[in-house]
Amino acid sequence: MYMLPLKIDIESKEILKSAIRANSCLAELRATLNRLPNPRIILNAITLIEAKESSEIENIITTYDDLYKELTLKDTMYPNAKEVLNYRRSIIEGCRLVYSSGFISTNIITQIHHIIEPERGSVRKTTGTVIMNSRTKEVIHTPPQTEMEIRDYLANLEEYINDHTDDIDPLIKMAVIHLQFEMIHPFYDGNGRVGRVLNLMYLFLTKKLEVPVLYLSRYIINNKDQYYELLKEAGEFPDTVTKFILFILDAVTTTSTETMNFVEEILVSFEETSDLIKQHLPKIYSKELVEAIYYEFYTKNEYFANELNISRNTATKYLKSLEEVGILKSEKIGKEVIYKNLKLFKLAGK
Repeated sequence: MYMLPLKIDIESKEILKSAIRANSCLAELRATLNRLPNPRIILNAITLIEAKESSEIENIITTYDDLYKELTLKDTMYPNAKEVLNYRRSIIEGCRLVYSSGFISTNIITQIHHIIEPERGSVRKTTGTVIMNSRTKEVIHTPPQTEMEIRDYLANLEEYINDHTDDIDPLIKMAVIHLQFEMIHPFYDGNGRVGRVLNLMYLFLTKKLEVPVLYLSRYIINNKDQYYELLKEAGEFPDTVTKFILFILDAVTTTSTETMNFVEEILVSFEETSDLIKQHLPKIYSKELVEAIYYEFYTKNEYFANELNISRNTATKYLKSLEEVGILKSEKIGKEVIYKNLKLFKLAGK
């Protein structure tokens, strides 16, 4: 392990060229997000997708269907879905804490961990923890073992995160922060998910994103062996950290483009739904109604009535009408009737 800042050149010509590409794609994503009628639409969709895929890296597997039912019904039948939704909540809360405080502290990181893993304690106090490749079970890194060591490294990381005088490109710095956090591995469980939330929090802190919608988990899943190999190399040979930085910058470039395409698809879907309602249900059409349909993949009478400030009876009529023209599909679970946004559900499952 090594303290930050690193004693190697992390701004080589190759890294700077890669950072320029990543920043350009991220700027395009921000411009595309600004075209949305309401950022909440994409925020709910993207954070749920990120939560699901980030959790899959830790072998917490669930389906979108279970997620939406857990989200809408608060049903304990779906424990994996509950864990994924805790992760989504940690993204929102992490960015809220950064916005309100203007910095990222060890305490804030610990708060995020408590949301993700509410039953797994705080900073490690016992020895024996190693980082393994979850697929091959190969030990790739032995992190600091004592609580004192861990807290020293976390204090150093906190100082590095909040030092804005070094003029290092925030995307390059985010890669170093991500690597260092994973190397410290301060908690008994949930470190990978906390580290990926930390990415979003840092982009939020440095104003690279106004809405936390850049999800790197799919890229990591698709390149899992390379990710673990680079983690292992960086732990053994500090001069190979540059390879890890390039990996993360490529992840930002790729996922910015993928997220931008997803936002474009949602915009098209939103307009198609608006046109369909105007054509078949002109008396109930409003921009607010279409937004209410797109806030979540599932809705129910209570949510719909609250969003539109209408009575439960009126909400029922609206929901049934929207189902009749093929925009929503109802499903009865126990005593509850929930309504699925068919277009949004299809987009998320791609």
